[in-house]
Amino acid sequence: MKEFKEKVVVVTGGNSGIGKAIATHFSKNGANVAIFGRDEATLKQTSDNLQNSIYIQGDVKKYSDLQNLFTQTKQAFGKIDILIANAGIVKKCHVADVSEDLFDEIVDTNYKGVFFTVQASLPYIKDYASIVLISSIAPLIGSYYNSIYASSKAAVTCLAKNFSADLLDRNIRVNSLSPGYTQTPILTQGSNVTEETLGKKRAQIPAKRFAEPEEIAKATAFLCSDGANYIFGSDLVIDGGVSSIHPIKNEI
Repeated sequence: MKEFKEKVVVVTGGNSGIGKAIATHFSKNGANVAIFGRDEATLKQTSDNLQNSIYIQGDVKKYSDLQNLFTQTKQAFGKIDILIANAGIVKKCHVADVSEDLFDEIVDTNYKGVFFTVQASLPYIKDYASIVLISSIAPLIGSYYNSIYASSKAAVTCLAKNFSADLLDRNIRVNSLSPGYTQTPILTQGSNVTEETLGKKRAQIPAKRFAEPEEIAKATAFLCSDGANYIFGSDLVIDGGVSSIHPIKNEI
């Protein structure tokens, strides 16, 4: 029996990377899936490969687009059982070089976009539903050129706890999930990314490999399953040990 049969699932940023893997996993497990993103071509391509799915083109930075996402989903499938707020962007820049436009682009997508995705969903989501916000391990590790992205994702992790408190009266569970380095197009973007730099990054991971998008999808599905009914406002870190294990042997 498929675990999420006839459940209604919405995935923002569901047309690529982790979001696409999440949408695919829920679809394979019987859910009706609505995916949302900015690029219509990849949305259509992804939706065509899913069962019982629709796609809605839009931008999480625009509240009217979010309202359209939820009204179309309700018209197609009914009220929502599961919401995955996954849409986000990664752009790195030294603090001295950050422009106001770059700051606004990252924060408006990663923080404001997640906040209003959840807010706009509330008239359309069922009581006892599950919401998962896709965060990152970036806030757990100080690193070069990452101040805006990391702080925007710290806000997402914080939102999961506070949304949980606000939505307790409806028994809606809100949690966040923080992936580490994952084998997606974002990992290899940038002119300075080479096989050598990827190899060095991989060697720094205690697990000695990058996560597969499907592993993140399975963990997301767990947070939405009956097996996670007692999990509220938590952050599930999936990073191969990067943020918790120091791999240098201590001979003392």
